[in-house]
Amino acid sequence: MDLPHEDQWLPLHSTLRQRRPALLAKRYMQFALLIFVSLIGAQYASAAEAKREPFGVLDDGSSIEAVVLSNKSGMTVRLMTLGATIQSLRVPDRHGNAGDVVLGFSTAQEYLTDTHYFGATVGRFANRIAKGRFSLDGHNYLLATNDHGNHLHGGAHGFDKVVWRVASITSGEPATAALTYVSPDGEEGYPGTLHVTAKFSLYEHNSLQIQYEATTDKPTIVNISGHSYFDLSAGVGNGSAMTHLLQIFASRFTPVNAQLIPTGELRSVTGTAFDFRQPTAVGLRIRNSRDEQIRYGRGYDHNFVLDAPAGVSRLAARLVDPASGRVMELITTAPGLQFYSGNFLDATTSGKEDRLYRQGDALALEPQLFPDAPNQSGFPSARLNPGDVYKSSFEYRFSTVGDTGRR
Repeated sequence: MDLPHEDQWLPLHSTLRQRRPALLAKRYMQFALLIFVSLIGAQYASAAEAKREPFGVLDDGSSIEAVVLSNKSGMTVRLMTLGATIQSLRVPDRHGNAGDVVLGFSTAQEYLTDTHYFGATVGRFANRIAKGRFSLDGHNYLLATNDHGNHLHGGAHGFDKVVWRVASITSGEPATAALTYVSPDGEEGYPGTLHVTAKFSLYEHNSLQIQYEATTDKPTIVNISGHSYFDLSAGVGNGSAMTHLLQIFASRFTPVNAQLIPTGELRSVTGTAFDFRQPTAVGLRIRNSRDEQIRYGRGYDHNFVLDAPAGVSRLAARLVDPASGRVMELITTAPGLQFYSGNFLDATTSGKEDRLYRQGDALALEPQLFPDAPNQSGFPSARLNPGDVYKSSFEYRFSTVGDTGRR
């Protein structure tokens, strides 16, 4: 076979040299596309998910929905449209075993008839307003009274007793659910039509963020919060929050009178049963305390004045259960934190899995404005005007520690 002459090789070599960059570029793009598709696939494979499902029917025929948010790190949240409620919150312990760390019920109707606000979104005004009265721009308003002549958590038919609408759900990072409610002018005595959104976001690092927004068409007052009862010992502990270690980043609290209405004082926690600036067992100072404030509340039912400035997210409290190793950090933009040690649970309420809820079985940490703020000139204002947007957010961030207390 005759080989090509040198003059014939030169054009062929030149052609290959010209085509090589194009071929390399094409193969590079194919490889890059493959890597990109693989990364996107991995992202979606590990992303948190959101799905809707029915959650029963109330006695009046109203259908209640649930939204379930879950991630690949072992955390699952079930939200309920009745009361924009956290119905269950399953979180892994130090061994990776998930347990439900919040109190509540198995059926929607039980939430409607109960008075403990298990897991609910509470408002328009969370906490107490003395005698259900306040003034705004020279107008006197009388709210529904449902707590020994005072107004508590929005009244007898507050946000916890109404059916919210699922506005949207989204899977991904994070998985989210947005619930909305329109509170009509005059509901429970409040002025103005209030449009409210509660957005729940579950992240892969086992964090649940809750954001509230509201607008009004008349000057009104707003203070919305969440009212979950936490027992981090689920699955391994003794069913009591009294052995949990609590740290609250507050140097002052608002003392109350015998009806749990703030006196207006901002009192130092130094030397009192209210000093949780270092991790302290919740029940350590309750049973043998001679503090008048503890007697008024049958334990803790008080607002703590957070040290860091309000309006930006910062650490407000840290709760640790030594038995399970679960840790919950509470981050919030609110100026205050109501710490309630479950004092009025009296074993007459049977919850999920027929568990009787007893005094001290769980505790609530409620980010908020201060109680009775509309009647206390020295407290942060609860006023909302037309054209403005009420915003408040908080985050439950979960992790674990080992037997030695180290992460």
